[in-house]
Amino acid sequence: MKKVWILFTLVAFILFGLAACKSENASEETTAKENIKVNDEGFPIVKDPIELSMMAPGTGLAEWNEMPTLQKYAEMTNMNFEYITPPLNDFQTKLNLAFASGDIADVIYGAGTSNLTPAMEVDYGQQDVLLPLEDLIAEHAPNLQKLLDERPDVKKSITTIDGHIYSLPTVADGPTSSWYKGPLWYNGKWLKELGVEELPKTVDAFYKLLQRFKTEDPNGNGKADEIPLLDVKMNSSRPWLLGAFGMKEWGIEEVNGNVRYTPITENYKEYLTFMNKLYKEELLDPETFSQSDEQKKAKGQENRIGVFPDYYSFFTTGETEEEATNNPMFQPLTSSVSKEAIIPRSPAIQRGTFSITSNNPSPEASIRWVDYFYTNEGYEFLNRGPEGYMWEWKDEEGGEKVDREIPEGFNSEEDYRGTITPDYGISTPTISGPIEGRPLSEFDKFIASETEEKIEPYAEVPYPLVYLTSDEQKKANTIEVDLQSYVEQMEAKFITGVEPLSNWETYVETIEKMNIKEYIQIYQDAYDRWADS
Repeated sequence: MKKVWILFTLVAFILFGLAACKSENASEETTAKENIKVNDEGFPIVKDPIELSMMAPGTGLAEWNEMPTLQKYAEMTNMNFEYITPPLNDFQTKLNLAFASGDIADVIYGAGTSNLTPAMEVDYGQQDVLLPLEDLIAEHAPNLQKLLDERPDVKKSITTIDGHIYSLPTVADGPTSSWYKGPLWYNGKWLKELGVEELPKTVDAFYKLLQRFKTEDPNGNGKADEIPLLDVKMNSSRPWLLGAFGMKEWGIEEVNGNVRYTPITENYKEYLTFMNKLYKEELLDPETFSQSDEQKKAKGQENRIGVFPDYYSFFTTGETEEEATNNPMFQPLTSSVSKEAIIPRSPAIQRGTFSITSNNPSPEASIRWVDYFYTNEGYEFLNRGPEGYMWEWKDEEGGEKVDREIPEGFNSEEDYRGTITPDYGISTPTISGPIEGRPLSEFDKFIASETEEKIEPYAEVPYPLVYLTSDEQKKANTIEVDLQSYVEQMEAKFITGVEPLSNWETYVETIEKMNIKEYIQIYQDAYDRWADS
């Protein structure tokens, strides 16, 4: 009995000691947070230097702690970061592991919706891992608050079902902000060679031009090596071609307040029929469903492609910006099932670009840190970096900025910019758009003109940025696992002819057995909530 009592006393003593340590650590943490003095405005943000941690996708062009933009901003703010930047293609896996372990950085930066999904925002927000930001914004982020006051559509798009904001957006402006994905481009050299003066506006005219690309040797090498239309798994071309058949999205879309799932519509069957026709006649690259992006670009640089997708055409062709102004943007098409041209429009809002976690010792300083980038001055600093790298003052008075020459060893200004700033290849928390006072290049003017003519008149947002309830999200996720895989596989089979389109009804029946009605209803309910908010 005495041994039991001694053991009990020892255990109690240990537990008391652990509780005391925990209490002391919590007290120290609270004291540390209280000791971080955050200035209400201007720079520096904090009086005494602090160090936080930031997790972000790395694009591989430079280490973040070596980027002049972040080095200069650390000087301006008195805030230093330990940067955790796994490669972009591995980022989501690393982010999920960090959440699962609880060893999550103080700030999550540049993740974007594909990595920090709306469902993750809701789940980790409700678990108190991601902090709600709306009160912090109201108290410490006047630029962000001004944006939300002036743009209720932005506020609506980043506010979850429970009324909280767990992540900040990129809000885009300017010509490319309406782009859903990189456009389709025509090979201007081929058009000139064939004497094409007007781009196709119908599916039939497009088909006839692709035939000419294949048979009339537009690259002039005497070989039958032309590829009229090319993509990688249709992932980039699909939105523009679906539009010819009256669809804005390969999945859930809204039409006049009603939500539908396009891969089971007759419109989609017409799209598949057309694409199968192109594939059979080798007007669509036979390697579409097997090649990599690098292989696609190699074909472009060999002048073998007639129509192709990319953000800018010279990314595929290897031409200069000046030469790329001869490659016109795809003109939206009409067809027998869609008499009015339509293409998808980006909502120009990318969610999931900046979140603050419960590990953060100073959420107030962190929200002030990001608030600067929601000004024109802050965006320009983030996009172009500090003086002496991509730009310099024209004279000592500092009244005008001029671009500097790109150092030797870089293929393009974009490659160089990716070593100067994190605002490259990822979605950063800012308001992006044309930089005030910076003259537009001829290529910029070309992009603006093509967008105004060939996207703006025809573009509609397929489905708004909504949040689902946790219950809805679980049901949707369960249905999507098999649904998306099946639809993706079947599209490739239908287009390549491995699966004959005579089996269309069987395909639709299979999808109906996957609870597609419930899936559509989930998004109809979410849309109705969004429309009523």
